[in-house]
Amino acid sequence: MRQTGCVVTIEDVEQIIATLPAVEETVRYRHRTWTVGGKTFAWVRPLGKADLRRLGDAKPPTGPIVAVTVADLAEKEEVLAHGARGVFTISHFDGYPAVLMQLDVISKRVARELLVDGWRACAPDDVAGR
Repeated sequence: MRQTGCVVTIEDVEQIIATLPAVEETVRYRHRTWTVGGKTFAWVRPLGKADLRRLGDAKPPTGPIVAVTVADLAEKEEVLAHGARGVFTISHFDGYPAVLMQLDVISKRVARELLVDGWRACAPDDVAGR
């Protein structure tokens, strides 16, 4: 049984992103991508065949997946160490400052925090109010 508040939809992601200034939506590699100041901070990132092969016998995540940029690799480790449901990485992202959100299990609060932090990490100082 799913817990209340643990199902995030692409529409929820859109609504959260719509509250952030200076965001542009584009399509990259046939998937929706959101940028600020010319930098990508979130994108729809389904697992490809190579990703699934690398998982081996592990059960792949279900439902839509959105990748979100983090400030740096140290923040990525902190985010992953927190252990929030639905937040993970794959070997393709090794050495890259981003995490993945499994929308059908992540909480809306955690999704919102990751999206806002990702936007903040990419937004120009004048847009982010720094």
